[in-house]
Amino acid sequence: MTTSKAALAAALLLGAAAPALAHAQGYQTPRAPQTIPPPAQPQAPAATAAPGQPERQYNLNRAERTAFQPLVTAVRASDWAAAQAALPAAAAAARGNDAKYLVGQIRLQIGIGTSNQQFQSQGIDEMIASGGAQPSEMRALYENQAQFAAAAGDTAKAERALAQLDALNPNDPARFIRQARLRATANDAPGAIALYRQAMQAQTAAGQPIPVEWRQQIAAVAYRARLPQTAGLMREWLAVAPSPAMWHDSLAIYAELGNADGPMNLDVYRLVRAAGAMNSERDYMVLSEAANDVRAFGEVKAVLEEGLGRNLITVNAGIARERVALATRRAAEDRASLPAERTAALAGRDGAVALRLAEAYYGYGEYGPAAELYRAALQKGGQDANVVNTRLGAALALAGQRAEAEAAFRAVTGPRAELAQFWLVWLQSRGR
Repeated sequence: MTTSKAALAAALLLGAAAPALAHAQGYQTPRAPQTIPPPAQPQAPAATAAPGQPERQYNLNRAERTAFQPLVTAVRASDWAAAQAALPAAAAAARGNDAKYLVGQIRLQIGIGTSNQQFQSQGIDEMIASGGAQPSEMRALYENQAQFAAAAGDTAKAERALAQLDALNPNDPARFIRQARLRATANDAPGAIALYRQAMQAQTAAGQPIPVEWRQQIAAVAYRARLPQTAGLMREWLAVAPSPAMWHDSLAIYAELGNADGPMNLDVYRLVRAAGAMNSERDYMVLSEAANDVRAFGEVKAVLEEGLGRNLITVNAGIARERVALATRRAAEDRASLPAERTAALAGRDGAVALRLAEAYYGYGEYGPAAELYRAALQKGGQDANVVNTRLGAALALAGQRAEAEAAFRAVTGPRAELAQFWLVWLQSRGR
């Protein structure tokens, strides 16, 4: 006997919807990259067929129809307790594929109505096993099955579901993403990253752009596992989706993972400021203290005044104002002697003197003379060439000398090489 879905119940599901992978928000400083989200609850599709599409017809025998009627009545009324009580009789009476499919659909509906994930998972399993699901539904069903299995720690079941998904569309690059998420859930970060790379290669080979979300998720996997490639993956993400917030978080994470000290903080937060990404009291206090350590009094004054002017320095506002007053006095004394000291430093042999004066000029925003003195410090020797090249590149970048800045950053090796690469990304973003 044939009966329409609408006649059974308006609330019955047409099929399991593909889960919407929600993304967690509300990062702290520094914020972690977006992590792989947990399985999402399947959503109930509309109860009737799409416009222009005929309603699906189900073949149910008399016994099946009789057993389903109390269940249908309860579902229509959203009486989930009554629906759960009536479900076992309907399941026992179900003999045909369509009836078994409807048992799974209704169990899933009850699970959604009662926020019972076990019911949702079981309903999806029943719909798949029934043989009554439509081909167009199978992808969403297997996706849900894989996510529920992964959430329950049943990796083998999740992998079987993913294998079925792969078989449905073997050329889909997203199949690697599904596998990568499963590996990430199982805390296999290297395996997950390798699969993300495969997905990206397949996407590129297909002539399609790589979704920003993939770069976001691969960076999250690396960060969560504290892998060495985290900074590089953050840069890949940053290169395609730059924003002040993203700059701030990427560099804060880089500083955190690299255990940045005072000298490194100076270079990290100079880039944060250049990128327009200073967004907290801590940012301004850290940069001002690092600048003060190299006697860049003009920078101390400018940074603290900016933070106070933006009302971002509040807890330490009194201290900041005292430091602004002190930096103002020191700058007045320091700046008057700079021209003569610069001439002597360029003519002399002491790289430390040239470096100190370069920091002073940088702090006053005079990037051309600063670059000249950084170069002099390199030539005279005795200084850490990677530190000097980092700061030379920054001065040249802010002076608008992009090619020269890129050359300086590419000369940086060792622990600062990662930071130099961030500066190169910033230069590239300005060229857009």
